[in-house]
Amino acid sequence: MPAAGRGARRRLRVVRPPAQPEPVRPAPEEEHPVNAFARRIDVAALTPAQFVQLLETLRMLGTAGAGVEIGALSTEVLVDIVRRAPKEHIRALAEHPELRAVFLDEVFRRMTELFVPERARHVDLVVAWRFPVGDGDEYERFQTVIEEGTCVSGAELGCTPDTTVTVAADDFIRMATGCVPVAAMFVTGKVKVKGEYAPVVRLIGYFDLPG
Repeated sequence: MPAAGRGARRRLRVVRPPAQPEPVRPAPEEEHPVNAFARRIDVAALTPAQFVQLLETLRMLGTAGAGVEIGALSTEVLVDIVRRAPKEHIRALAEHPELRAVFLDEVFRRMTELFVPERARHVDLVVAWRFPVGDGDEYERFQTVIEEGTCVSGAELGCTPDTTVTVAADDFIRMATGCVPVAAMFVTGKVKVKGEYAPVVRLIGYFDLPG
């Protein structure tokens, strides 16, 4: 079937997630207090448990509507936190069910925002992501759909994937924020792919990551 037809079928099948209220963000010339606070934290000086406790406090404040939340962190600051955090800290984050869900949602939401159409001309791609939960066969599932210069990322969008990627949530968070090269994740066997490898390796290049 021609590529255009395949893309059209996918668009009809994509179920866009309902619009979610965006965190209240300051004007560009201002900096949200949570960003200033996060920049001053010496993440490496914290234990994994303290790191999780800090993020859990931000999550609870956001849930309570206190005006401070993880979603208010700029992408630059969020990426910087992940890059400065030791691997065991990100692993501890991913083992915390609520924080894991928040961070995965934030990564996929920001993927849509950071997409650069000019870098993905003529790209028609559906990537399905599977993140193992526990030691069983349960997975959290997301999709990234790129077609006609647009990108939609989020929980299962109902599209037929070209490629399915299975990766631990902590490894994905580090990979998506540019902490580790995607190719290195393949070499070490931390990323398992069903389908074509090349589109997944190129995928991160379609986004404008800070730093």
